[in-house]
Amino acid sequence: MNADMCKEFLTTVIIQNTKMWKVFQICFLLITAAYSASVASSSSDDFVHHNYDAMIAFMEKVRSDYPHITRMYSIGKSVQGRSLMVLEISDNPGIHEVGEPEVKYVGNMHGNEVIGRELILHLSRYLCKNYEKDAEIRRFIDNTRIHLLPSMNPDGYERAIEGDAQGVRGRRNANNIDLNRNFPDFVYRYGRTAEESSKNAEPETRALMNWIVRSPFVISANLHGGSLVANYPYDTNPGSVRRYSATNDDDVFRFISKSYSLTHRRMAKSGPACPHQRNGESFKDGITNGANWYPVNGGMQDFNYKRSNCFEITLELSCVKYPLAKEIRSFWEDNKYAMLNFLKQAHRGVKGVVRDEKGSGIPNARIMIEDRKTVTTAKDGDFWRILLPGTYTIRVEAEGYEPVEKTVTVTNEKPSEISVTLRR
Repeated sequence: MNADMCKEFLTTVIIQNTKMWKVFQICFLLITAAYSASVASSSSDDFVHHNYDAMIAFMEKVRSDYPHITRMYSIGKSVQGRSLMVLEISDNPGIHEVGEPEVKYVGNMHGNEVIGRELILHLSRYLCKNYEKDAEIRRFIDNTRIHLLPSMNPDGYERAIEGDAQGVRGRRNANNIDLNRNFPDFVYRYGRTAEESSKNAEPETRALMNWIVRSPFVISANLHGGSLVANYPYDTNPGSVRRYSATNDDDVFRFISKSYSLTHRRMAKSGPACPHQRNGESFKDGITNGANWYPVNGGMQDFNYKRSNCFEITLELSCVKYPLAKEIRSFWEDNKYAMLNFLKQAHRGVKGVVRDEKGSGIPNARIMIEDRKTVTTAKDGDFWRILLPGTYTIRVEAEGYEPVEKTVTVTNEKPSEISVTLRR
């Protein structure tokens, strides 16, 4: 039966009562309109570009729908006064739980590179919507504190234009500064400490720097557009030359980058990443060392590694910087499992708690492994250290205490756990 047959049947039955037929018509229109709105909100309307007000409304809707596992908070404001809002997802939002790693995604650092902004919004709802339905997602949320910042550069976004492929309108903040050239690193230094540097940085940069150094983040990704590749530190080197610039944890960075690229539906495929752009460049396994691709001074991923415990990579997720809205759903399908798989790498390696003889946690204790980056304990004495399988000697030091060494074997199954007591 089609719509015309249905109408004919109903007309035959009800036509004898004109008033009833008119009431039916009104009800039918109302039901149809409600159904259409429902379908739109659950499908096409979800996959649209969200300006600042719509983005905040989306985040607030997730928070209000899932208040027991979410929290919204601001880390600062943009040049034009827009709040840099974060949506936190955790079984105990607002609380750092001892032994639980903290992870983050940052989107839209360049205002005209927008797909990361939309992916982060959809990830937030995907995680919350499946918390009660999917045991794996529930386990992840129960054991991880997740922080999602959809837009670091909301001012730039408001100037950007949908359909822009490789342009620069909206890329910079309202002070015309490229935020991914505004962090202190090997080359771009404007303060001996993060606190000194933050005073001279852009408001958005300053907000991120303070957030990074005060939070015990373990793993992070900065979401960009313009190519299709997972880019890992270092982004530069003392000479700012194009060559491979490895960190002391190059094996770890290559692994976590592949955890994204190999799970993504297209990133690791052979051939040019973006055939019609950037001279058809290609990346083995969909990953690249930043400085070996092209050096970037003042980048955020290098700041994370140099000034905090956080291992951050940069994800280039679209060949076009501002894709059309009709393409967002496809980008989501490309990335959703990769986004989740990447954050799960925070649960790889070794974790533990450093305490004094009275059992109190010791903050800022140094967790040292030869020829690797030193990480420090959080305020409760807990720490997380991403490592690949192997046997490691870990030296733990803290001001005023005798150091302790422990040998730990790391496997792929779950993070190895150690407890350390330091004595004066």
